[in-house]
Amino acid sequence: MFLTRRFFKCIIALIVLIAFGFWVEIFYLLGILGLVLFVCLALFEIAMLYRGSKKSLQCERICEERFSNGDDNMVEVQLTNNFGFDIDVEVIDECPAIFQMRDFSLFCKVPKGKTGKVQYTLKPTLRGEYKFGNINALVSSKIRLVSRRFVFKNPCSVKVYPSFVMLHKYALLSTKNFTQEFGLKQVRRIGQSLEFEHIRDYVKGDDFRRINWKAGARRNHLMVNVYQEEQSQCIYNVIDKGRAMRKAFDGMTLLNYAVNASLFLGYASLKKFDKAGLVTFERSIDTFVPASKKAGQIGVFQDVLYKQKSSFYESDYEALFGQLSKLVRRRSLLVIYTDFDNKQSLRRQLPYLKTLAKKHVVLVVFFEDKELKNIASKKPKATSDYFEQVIAEKFMSGKRSIQMELNRHGIYALLTPPKDLSVNVLNKYLELKSRAVI
Repeated sequence: MFLTRRFFKCIIALIVLIAFGFWVEIFYLLGILGLVLFVCLALFEIAMLYRGSKKSLQCERICEERFSNGDDNMVEVQLTNNFGFDIDVEVIDECPAIFQMRDFSLFCKVPKGKTGKVQYTLKPTLRGEYKFGNINALVSSKIRLVSRRFVFKNPCSVKVYPSFVMLHKYALLSTKNFTQEFGLKQVRRIGQSLEFEHIRDYVKGDDFRRINWKAGARRNHLMVNVYQEEQSQCIYNVIDKGRAMRKAFDGMTLLNYAVNASLFLGYASLKKFDKAGLVTFERSIDTFVPASKKAGQIGVFQDVLYKQKSSFYESDYEALFGQLSKLVRRRSLLVIYTDFDNKQSLRRQLPYLKTLAKKHVVLVVFFEDKELKNIASKKPKATSDYFEQVIAEKFMSGKRSIQMELNRHGIYALLTPPKDLSVNVLNKYLELKSRAVI
């Protein structure tokens, strides 16, 4: 049995009333009468609550078996009232310890014979397995002086996968017609593929350079050639798991952003009929998923990516080059997610990136710090602000020089804020594909 807040408020009110009775006798009498009534109501509520069995209240937690990392995931608790009266329930769900929700509770009113529910959302920022504990329910009647505790042993585990909610949200973004609607920039198509598909009738607005004059002469009206983008290219997401990817922005590490973007790009490349593959490395390659366009490839990505963790070691690009040259024989697009703090850190890895770029199309994706950008753009008010602004601009200039250094050696580079990573990587992929680079 637990005493509610209303119980203590009533006790305090009665004590104050009886105390005033030392000066005004009527207050003393009202206090004694109120105390008797209070005790009777409390005993009556105890009898009501404990007259029922343990099955007077039934409870069930409903949630998905998999959570999406970095997104809001719904958890629902259903309560069935088998008491003979309406009840008020305070629900205390034992959420995974990683969320540190120590004073978390929800309130629900459940009519007799009915089922009520409470809902809440959890937003994980780390992948892995999360464990729920028991569900505690404190039941009171409408009197709400005391409550009865019910404990429902309902432990369960959920796996936190890379953001599959983002896949549903941007499912159509790999199609050109839908990119502008969601805020993506439209990629200018500089060239076209020479892979012929079929001939059809001319429609107003078609490119006159595609007119097939011989076919038109035979049919006595204009015909145009239709080309399609080359398909079945190999797209590999190569994720660096070294210490450079441990930095966090908005509660998520760079590794988590890279994992979400890899899943998204894999999904988009399959929609464009390319083959999606995956590589994770640190001191050596520890995960390799061969490029494929089979139906279950995204499921394989999810099963592999949800348990990836970064380390404190510096990544070994020499080992990456040696192993990747044996595993990936066909010319492919290698999207390498990493981060370089300065030119010195780039120069250590540049020889291996240049060697990879001789056989493959290499796109190096690294990150800019939005906080530094804000510091550099704000108006300084004191001397210390000028120093901070100069240092911020120096770091930002270093990032831009890294991008130019990579481009100078024939390596494509993408400098992007972490939160825009998925969208910018998709745009870059579509741009490279439209230019027939891959």
